[in-house]
Amino acid sequence: MPVPNQISFDGEVTPHAPDLYDYADIAETIDGFDAVTEEDLARYHEQGFLAIRNAFTPAEVQSGLDGLAELIAGRVPEFQNIQFTADVRDRLDQLSFEERQDSVRRLLYFVAYETRTNAIAHHPKLLALTSRLLGAESRMFQDMALIKPPNGREKPWHQDHAYFELTPETKVVGVWIALDPAGIENGCMRVMPGWQRRGKYPHFQIRDLQICDSAMAGFQADRVAVPLEPGGCLIFDSYLPHGTPSNFTSSRRRALQFHYQPVGAQRITAEERVAIWGGEALGVSC
Repeated sequence: MPVPNQISFDGEVTPHAPDLYDYADIAETIDGFDAVTEEDLARYHEQGFLAIRNAFTPAEVQSGLDGLAELIAGRVPEFQNIQFTADVRDRLDQLSFEERQDSVRRLLYFVAYETRTNAIAHHPKLLALTSRLLGAESRMFQDMALIKPPNGREKPWHQDHAYFELTPETKVVGVWIALDPAGIENGCMRVMPGWQRRGKYPHFQIRDLQICDSAMAGFQADRVAVPLEPGGCLIFDSYLPHGTPSNFTSSRRRALQFHYQPVGAQRITAEERVAIWGGEALGVSC
């Protein structure tokens, strides 16, 4: 299926329960790709994630930021797949570059247009680790940049596999790379360790395609926050429930996210995906 390449705008959002992203613990981190051990791999399969600090150098982080800036500024005119916040729909052409940066929610499928981000997505040590976790040669099949500007909104609890036209049995590894400091107040990731082993949750189109808030409420003791400095990354199973709260600071929180599947993974149709993951299609309500 062709990938759309067009500017879009986020929808209006409604508030969520204030304690939806409260957490009980902070994730431990591993110092660089080379420090990942067999015990860490076993922990990934048990808990559904690994957090790695110093995975990418300051120069690599800056190259990622520079690449995104080129795309956001419109200096690669053949690339258009940027989603902006709803409030700039009628004045996008009037925004300065700084205002434009703080009005972006995400970029999609851009590595084919931008060599610096493509190099990060295909970093040899990253590919080696994703292949170890998948137990097969890995292939990057989805690339996103997730921008949470000052006052940027949440990304509700979800499982990434619900977005993919892949069989439910296909193993997928997600990689979320911090380009700015990602802290508690500006929307770092929250995860539910071990919950990937509970299987799939119905997803509903509410504030986004998400797990119902009621299914995630009341589990503060299970939630772990994953703050990361620039160059740190979160490696996670596509069945791991995760989400990010709003950015309550004046600082940007920019990140790259890539997903990897085994070479030759079996695909399904969009209709089959909805039948498997969609709450309404499953006859349940939120």
